[in-house]
Amino acid sequence: MSQPEVISLGCRLNAYEGEAMRRLAGDAGLAGAVVVNSCAVTNEAVRQTRQAIRRARRADPSARIVVTGCAAQIDPDAFARMGEVDAVLGNREKLEPAAWRDLSRAFAAGERPVRVDDIMAARETAGHLVDGYGDRARAFLEVQNGCDHRCTFCVIPYGRGNSRSVPLAAVVEEARRLAAAGRREIVLTGVDLTAYGADLPERPGLGDLVGAILDGVPSLHRLRLSSIDCAEVDATLFERIVADARLAPHLHLSLQAGDDMILKRMKRRHARSQAIEFCARVREKRPEVAFGADLIAGFPTETEEMFENTLRMVEEAGLCYLHVFPFSPRAGTPAARMPQLDRATVKARAERLREKGRVMLHRFLDGLVGRVETAVVESGGRARLGNFAPVKLAAPAGAPGDLARLRLLARAGEALLGAAA
Repeated sequence: MSQPEVISLGCRLNAYEGEAMRRLAGDAGLAGAVVVNSCAVTNEAVRQTRQAIRRARRADPSARIVVTGCAAQIDPDAFARMGEVDAVLGNREKLEPAAWRDLSRAFAAGERPVRVDDIMAARETAGHLVDGYGDRARAFLEVQNGCDHRCTFCVIPYGRGNSRSVPLAAVVEEARRLAAAGRREIVLTGVDLTAYGADLPERPGLGDLVGAILDGVPSLHRLRLSSIDCAEVDATLFERIVADARLAPHLHLSLQAGDDMILKRMKRRHARSQAIEFCARVREKRPEVAFGADLIAGFPTETEEMFENTLRMVEEAGLCYLHVFPFSPRAGTPAARMPQLDRATVKARAERLREKGRVMLHRFLDGLVGRVETAVVESGGRARLGNFAPVKLAAPAGAPGDLARLRLLARAGEALLGAAA
């Protein structure tokens, strides 16, 4: 009998949780079910979720289709009304084994259940999130969920709830297990990773967690942070970033814009100068660190001058890995009620920002050519440097998960070409 299929849309966190749901649904006897793990970050994401549901029904008219994720949490009734949908689970329920067992029983009784609790009432420390997903080269370890901030463009807190963290000791123990199983790299993930620990009794910060993992799991080759908010980096975390070689020299920043007025209208917690200064301070003490960022193009009221400020910030902060999002109004958010830009302008600005990102990435990769670096071998003839640069291997350099010393021969598009040194 076939295993459950999981279709995850949106963020990496959804993809990682999708692997957990595949196991949970299978253990509950839901082989052959299709789980659509929805995204709600934009109206377009919700539309794509509906498309995925309809495609799944056309592909297998007899499959049980379960919809979960952020869009389902925020508007469960809308999905329950779709004829293709057999059940709706909330974000809290989707990672609970009992919820999947109950769902299996409901299907056997001919029911179409909708089980979505108030996510804002979730107060547990999210211990169920401690699990590692990924290939043999690395594991992704969820240590935090939810968000206490209310950016004007974002509905994710209403899909994920308030911030809650996995206890520090539980994370370290899981990291120890993953390292013992041969994982060379662990990536810490969360919705608002730098908010880690504020809800725990001892109030450990992300820097404390990073230190506990690196000090407590000496066999781990590399620890990586998935995304951080520079406004929330305290002295402890900063010192680990600049002083510990086992913390990957790659930081992905949640910046969203490079103009102070737009940042204010977004209700972000940093100014343009703070972002640039943060990158400079890190680079001064650890020059090899590479920076990436999330950026939104075409936010409401953004003038050409404001957009140019964002373009210039990419250069001034030295950002080389950009995730660019054309602004799309999300119903129910304050930004959706602000004066909107026309779609052609939004699309054009997004492309200009992506092109700037390509220029910066090519420059960064060109600067690595000729060097010898240690990389973690991945599947498919690729490897990954600590600074996140992907390497296409000219010849096999080991099995996935192995460490390899590579000579970087040339840039090949948006990757490097490398061979065993």
